[in-house]
Amino acid sequence: MHAYLPALADQPVPRYTSYPTADRFHDGIGPVDQSRALEAIGSDAPISLYVHIPYCREICWYCGCNTQALGRPERLVGYVESLEAEIAAVCRRVRGRVHSIHFGGGSPNALPPVAFENLVSRLRASFDCLEAPEIAVELDPRLIDPAFVSALARSGAGRASLGVQTFAAHVQEAIGRIQPVETVRNAVAMLREAGVDAINIDLLYGLPGQDIVDIEDTIEAVLALRPNRIALFGYAHVPHMMPRQRAIDATSLPDAEARFRQGARGHDRLVAAGYRAIGFDHFALPDDPLAIAARAGTLRRNFQGFTADPVATVIGLGASAISQFDGLLAQNEKDVGRYRTAVRETGLACGRGIVRTAEDRMRGELIERLLCDGTVDVDAVEQRHGPLPDRELIEAGLSIFAARGLIQPEHQSWILAAAGRPYARLVASLFDPAYRIRGQRS
Repeated sequence: MHAYLPALADQPVPRYTSYPTADRFHDGIGPVDQSRALEAIGSDAPISLYVHIPYCREICWYCGCNTQALGRPERLVGYVESLEAEIAAVCRRVRGRVHSIHFGGGSPNALPPVAFENLVSRLRASFDCLEAPEIAVELDPRLIDPAFVSALARSGAGRASLGVQTFAAHVQEAIGRIQPVETVRNAVAMLREAGVDAINIDLLYGLPGQDIVDIEDTIEAVLALRPNRIALFGYAHVPHMMPRQRAIDATSLPDAEARFRQGARGHDRLVAAGYRAIGFDHFALPDDPLAIAARAGTLRRNFQGFTADPVATVIGLGASAISQFDGLLAQNEKDVGRYRTAVRETGLACGRGIVRTAEDRMRGELIERLLCDGTVDVDAVEQRHGPLPDRELIEAGLSIFAARGLIQPEHQSWILAAAGRPYARLVASLFDPAYRIRGQRS
């Protein structure tokens, strides 16, 4: 079902967790723009919060996240103080109601348990929250202990995402992350016993020295844990952007075809095990909210990837966090030092971003529906937003993919064929003038 097409599989395109994409952010957007966007949120408008903790106890070589080694505990204390100051500045400008809170990183469980609890309490006290907002936390399984799990439970966290990547020992050594399966098994058991029973596990393919057998063995071990969700991403080796990746032997990375085969094998095995495929790299049990949203056509996509959260406005807190407003995407300063200075000076920390025009929002909707639903009705979107200026170019590109059997027209819609699922983001790039030109050269 998953045909390897070299000219297409090798095309670099964004993940499209936003439109416009983050590579088009610029420093012409700052705290004044961020403040106006916050103040424009209506009093009853639903909002979600994303809180970024940019620290880990130790740095894994493959990691592409905005994080650094914790080092002295005082660094974390100072960061939390700045985070609390930013929370105070943001909540003075916002009248919306918080439906969900997501902690990411880095490793949020690099925080001491009491610091995590205090941070959740500060968020609840500062913002107008639902009585029981969904609280989700990304965790390093190696740092999970009874004290932190108890803090999660007392804080009302119900969803946890564990970074596993692989269980193959030789691959773990090659990426600088030693993590036996027993460690993850014990972490999952502790979380479930405490009532944090919605579990996601993140995996990677395309790692150094990794092969199909490693993928299969890791997936079998994960299936024994029966997590609610599994994400299976392709490793991106970009040492020019992430210097820590220079520790990885690039000559041991699988080639493009091997990477494709690994992703396809993982997809097929997880679907065979009863998971619903969400796009090509997310998987959920049929009764999970992500799978339910996919069936209902209400699945969304934001900077955390696919989500069942219907809330369109996301407020990012912490270094590098991105806020998503209807007319603006705003990213906080990435560097922790600059972030803390910005918060000290203005209360807000936006360092870059981009204004979202009406055309941007239309293109974003087309891309989101294609990636979330596997189908898109261009006519229906144009009726709501107005005509696309490059409709003929888009239709020409879609016809090329249709000729390859990757998509098919049906009434007024274009539908991804089963063979087209691995190329969904490339098809989506047809709606993005910055990337469509590259794809059409193939």
